[in-house]
Amino acid sequence: MSASKAMYQKLAKLAVVRGVNVQPNQPLVITASVRDYEFVRMVAKEAYAVGAREVIMSWTDTELAKLNYTYQSEETLTDIPDWKYDMVKREHDLGACYLRINSDMPGALKDVDQSKVRAYQMAYSKKMKDLRKYTMNNEGQWCVIGIPSVEWAKVVFPELSEEEAFEKLEDAIFMTSRVTEDSDPLENWRIHDANLVEHARKLTELNFKQLHFTSELGTDLTVELVDNHVWIGGGDKTPKGVYFDPNIPTEECFTMPKKTGVNGIVYASKPLSYSGKVIDGFWFRFENGKVVDFGAKQEEETL
Repeated sequence: MSASKAMYQKLAKLAVVRGVNVQPNQPLVITASVRDYEFVRMVAKEAYAVGAREVIMSWTDTELAKLNYTYQSEETLTDIPDWKYDMVKREHDLGACYLRINSDMPGALKDVDQSKVRAYQMAYSKKMKDLRKYTMNNEGQWCVIGIPSVEWAKVVFPELSEEEAFEKLEDAIFMTSRVTEDSDPLENWRIHDANLVEHARKLTELNFKQLHFTSELGTDLTVELVDNHVWIGGGDKTPKGVYFDPNIPTEECFTMPKKTGVNGIVYASKPLSYSGKVIDGFWFRFENGKVVDFGAKQEEETL
C-alpha cells in the first residue's frame, strides 16, 4: 500500500529535526526536484515550525538540464556567473544548513554529451572551490534524504509494473528511514544513532591491522588501517556543537585506511547512478593505494 500523507509528514519532520537539526533563526537551503514540490512544502513548514530564519530553494529539473546540455555550447555551460558564488557565500555567512532531497532519475542523461557534463562540473567545482569546506568540514549542518520516483523504482525493480515498483521502493525508503505509522521516527533515530555509535566503539576496540574483502563476484581486496584509527558511526557535530545526521537512511560506520595500504580488486555488487547515467558491472584494481586499472560493463567512459 502506498505511504500516507502522514508518513511523508513524519519524514519531513525527521529531516528537519533530526537530519539537519534546524536551529532558531537559521536559514535552511533545500535542493530538490521541481517534481517534489509537495514534499518540499512539508519540509519548509516543519522548518518554520522550529524557528528557521528563511527557507531558500535550489530547484533542479533533470529534463531542463538535459536540454541545457544538448543545446548550450560548452563555452556557455562553463561560464559560471559570479552571482552563483555570491549567493552561496551569503548562505554560509548567515550560517545556513543544507538539505538535499533525492528522488533519482537514473540514466536520464545517458544520451547527453558527457564531455559537456564533465566540463560544466569542473567549471562549477573550480568556481566554488573555497566554499566547499563549509559542508566538508561540517561548519554547518547538512543532510541527504531520499524519496521515491517511478524512474528510480523501475531501475531497482524492473520486473514490476510502475505502480508496484514505486510502492516497493517507497516501502524500502520508509523502512530504512525508520518511519512507520505507529512509531515516532525521532525516537527510532535516537536509538539507531546510539547503536551506530556503540558499533563504532566496539570496532575501535578491536584495533584491526587490516580488512580483507572478498565476494563471489571476484572481489579480493585488502585495506590496511592507520595506527590508532578510530571508527565513527551515527551523526556528527558542527564546531558550535549542533548535532545532525548527514544521511537518512544510513547504516554506516567508517574509519581511515592507510594511504598506500590498499591492494587487490573490488567489484561493485550494485549499479551506480552518477551524473544522470547508470554505471554497472564496474570494478577497480588497486596497487599501494592507487587505482591502476578499472572497467565497467555499462558506461565505462563515464566511470
